[in-house]
Amino acid sequence: MQTHIKCNFQFYFFSSPFLLFSQLIYQYCLKMSNIDDILLGISESLKRLQKVSEEAKAENPQPVQIQNLEINSTKKFTDNYYSKVADDYIEFTYKNPTIYHVVKFFKSELESKGFTYLPESESWADLEAGKYFTIRNGSSLAAFVVGKDWKASKGVGAIGSHIDSLTTVLKPNSTKAKVDGYELLGVAPYAGTLGSVWWDRDLGVGGRLLVKDGKGKVSQHLVDSTPHPIAHIPTLAPHFGAPANGPFNTETQAVPVIGFSGENDKEEEEPTEEEKNAPLYGKHPLKLLRYIAKLANVSVADILQWDLQLYDVQKGTKGGLNKEFVFAPRVDDRVCSFAALNALIDSTVDNNLANDSFSIVGLFDNEEIGSLTRQGARGGLIELVVDRVLSSEFYNPDGLDIQESLRLTYANSIVLSADVNHLFNPNFPGVYLEHHKPLPNVGVTLSLDPNGHMATDSIGLALAEELARKNGDKVQYFQIRNDSRSGGTIGPAISTSTGARTIDLGIPQLSMHSIRATLGSKDIGLGIKFFYGFFKNWRDTYDNFVDL
Repeated sequence: MQTHIKCNFQFYFFSSPFLLFSQLIYQYCLKMSNIDDILLGISESLKRLQKVSEEAKAENPQPVQIQNLEINSTKKFTDNYYSKVADDYIEFTYKNPTIYHVVKFFKSELESKGFTYLPESESWADLEAGKYFTIRNGSSLAAFVVGKDWKASKGVGAIGSHIDSLTTVLKPNSTKAKVDGYELLGVAPYAGTLGSVWWDRDLGVGGRLLVKDGKGKVSQHLVDSTPHPIAHIPTLAPHFGAPANGPFNTETQAVPVIGFSGENDKEEEEPTEEEKNAPLYGKHPLKLLRYIAKLANVSVADILQWDLQLYDVQKGTKGGLNKEFVFAPRVDDRVCSFAALNALIDSTVDNNLANDSFSIVGLFDNEEIGSLTRQGARGGLIELVVDRVLSSEFYNPDGLDIQESLRLTYANSIVLSADVNHLFNPNFPGVYLEHHKPLPNVGVTLSLDPNGHMATDSIGLALAEELARKNGDKVQYFQIRNDSRSGGTIGPAISTSTGARTIDLGIPQLSMHSIRATLGSKDIGLGIKFFYGFFKNWRDTYDNFVDL
């Protein structure tokens, strides 16, 4: 059956072969009035198009497009990539509310990508080239990739960040007397919390339990109450006048409320004999002990000790009219840790690391309180990794003293101290130094301070700028005004303990040290992109800085 159609086609192709093809089709459609004739015409047109294309290639040969790593890695950093990374980060920080959850999550991610766990308490003598990680205290982690041709003179490319964030921890004895039926919880601020930003928030409880089984073996169990908030710190309504204005006593007026039982409410069940003999009985509210034990699927008597904290259960989200922001809890500094570790993992997946390279990501606890703990940056975890790699039979087959190799390694190393810094707040423009106002969705920010609170020097600054140019990144700058005080990072601590050149930089945020903060929605992915480029290019770039 022949079907007659009206040929009234319009074509919008702008490259010359497609334009020729469209013109040929259009001409045939004008001449023909049935399907068979049109299909025959299209076939002839395609043959003519192929001939024209081959002739054009012969006259103007095109360069061969090599699908190398640099091209592939650049292509993946698209708007869709940045959007997905922001979504992944929101899920990550929601599902991992405490530092112990974060380390457990990172452990799982590393193992899924072929990294081998090395317990610090066992020998690493038989370590060879490969991908590894170690964990200390369940709250700090070092992941590293060392190539088969690496030697001390090649140095180490390292990124250090911290996983701890401002929080509120349960006291060793959190029991407090009821006040007219209100059940209260004894907590202490970690790094200056319990201020007004923590009041009137939905607070969950989570952290680590030390659980003893029937054979006497002690193991770690992680718990969290998400999405259930168990605590609230109520503000005083402004109607009460001066007492509602503060200042407030964080010991007596910032006490979380965890329940209420009136005179007519059912009395709490009496403790069992087993509960009375439990290690934590009498140190914490029995109702809380039972609640936590149920979360962990253990008995109250099984819990030897715990490290619990309160946290905001509200999930992060994208915000702004065009979703250009991320609003989330615990940004400082889960975000730089997330970006650094993802950059290292991506580098291994993409075979981005040279065979003579040694790349490390160190993620630490207790930065917010000075890092002076074994799991903090001053506990020497990065130094331990370098020391034990150099001591292994593969990298030291003759069993020589490694002290000179250590000195040589650090003298040829670069460390990025990755910690969040400050986005420009449009409501307070006067507190920022002119030309040092980081903006969202632009790129990582270099942190500078002439008084040594940041480790960045002019050589480190130039190196970071060179790396950004190579990787197609933009960098921004932050330095405080002369009439402001500077915060600190792990940068100076690592720099002084190793002698390695250290550069302070990070992903900028609004509302630092609040219970919730604001990021540019692209900034998480831009952080990964910069760190990815660092691992790829730092050695070749730094080699151009001769004896500086």
